[in-house]
Amino acid sequence: MGTLRTMHNKGGKEVSDCNSTRLLYMSIIEKEQQEAIEHIDEVQNEIDRLNEQASEEILKVEQKYNKLRQPFFQKRSELIAKIPNFWVTTFVNHPQVSALLGEDDEEALHYLSKVEVTEFEDIKSGYRIDFCFDENPYFENKTLSKEFNVNEGGDPISKSTEIKWKTGKDLTKRSGQTSNKAGKKRQHEEPESFFTWFTDHSDAGADELGEVIKDDIWPNPLQYYLVPDMEDEEGDGDDDDDDEEGLEDIDEGEEEGGEDDDGEGDDGEVRKMKAGVASRNIRSPMSNMIRL
Repeated sequence: MGTLRTMHNKGGKEVSDCNSTRLLYMSIIEKEQQEAIEHIDEVQNEIDRLNEQASEEILKVEQKYNKLRQPFFQKRSELIAKIPNFWVTTFVNHPQVSALLGEDDEEALHYLSKVEVTEFEDIKSGYRIDFCFDENPYFENKTLSKEFNVNEGGDPISKSTEIKWKTGKDLTKRSGQTSNKAGKKRQHEEPESFFTWFTDHSDAGADELGEVIKDDIWPNPLQYYLVPDMEDEEGDGDDDDDDEEGLEDIDEGEEEGGEDDDGEGDDGEVRKMKAGVASRNIRSPMSNMIRL
């Protein structure tokens, strides 16, 4: 009996020693993990500090080159002024902006003579977009502007020019605008007027149209002005292949037509095919200018 009691005491002591060892080991692991977490936090603070420093340096570089770009933007605007309907064509060819335009909007934008984006000196505080118009039957304003910046609390806000509509010409109050036949690629229900954008200040921090104009169109509007003609250029190779196939079909048709006693039906088909080939070879004047 005494032997059993002694064995039991020894077993309990061994279990107790194992538990103590396990707790000590877990305590060491937790301490190491805690120290690692603290070190990670210190390193992360250094990374954040460098990121802030990088942002400041990048901002200085952006400010420098923004000033250097201004003379070129001015020269580009002067050249664009020589091209009729440059800006309305650019907007219509841009997929996102085009989706916001109704037929009446496009008619009004034919009087748009100049678009200019001005980023504020510190850049990150905001920007302004100016739309300059010739005399037009829709509104009295010569310039419509929308400005994006931040208030004293750091929240994004926007403000814009009040449009002085001429009697009966307020496009923002019209509904059921008919779809423009020239804009076949815009297969959607007619949207609200493009000009309602000037009165919408509900979410200045996520103004999609403003961002598209500033970051996508303004840096290189020519790429959108030339979109249809560039697509024609890309399609020329396919047209040439189709032309060769069409000519082969014509030759085969002529041979078969020679064996036919009647022949008039085949001759008529040949003339139609030749006419189709000729029509595909007609290029737009702008495509010829690009090629030159």
